[in-house]
Amino acid sequence: MISSVPSFDRGRMHRIRRPLLLGAALLASSIGGARADDGAILDRWYSALLVADRTELSELLADDARVKLDDIGVVQGKQEFIASIDEWQGAVAGAAIRHRIEKSERGRTTVIACYDFPENDTLTRETFTVVGGRITASTQTAIGQDCSAY
Repeated sequence: MISSVPSFDRGRMHRIRRPLLLGAALLASSIGGARADDGAILDRWYSALLVADRTELSELLADDARVKLDDIGVVQGKQEFIASIDEWQGAVAGAAIRHRIEKSERGRTTVIACYDFPENDTLTRETFTVVGGRITASTQTAIGQDCSAY
């Protein structure tokens, strides 16, 4: 059988293809790693929310972050959000927060979160944009008055 590619070219192509495949694998793992990092950042976010840790929340939010609470029509910058933690601290006393990632694509992670307050529960869908290890945007929308769908 006559090959259109001489044998020395096949060897050269093999040597070129291997680094390309390795590069593609490293890129895929770095993208997966970014998602894992975003998950770790969101774990820290919910842990900090539960104890109203202003320092940790401030470290997690980018300086130009926007936090949007759809249900009450509020959009807050980082400083406004951190200032509101005093009020939140009283509301979250004795509560629990459960969360799970629903999807992560194109730099946005959507979370389903159950806020188990002592007197009531609420289920939310929260969307986060994380850039450079910091939250640049967060939108929260209530999707249930209890956590039965969690």
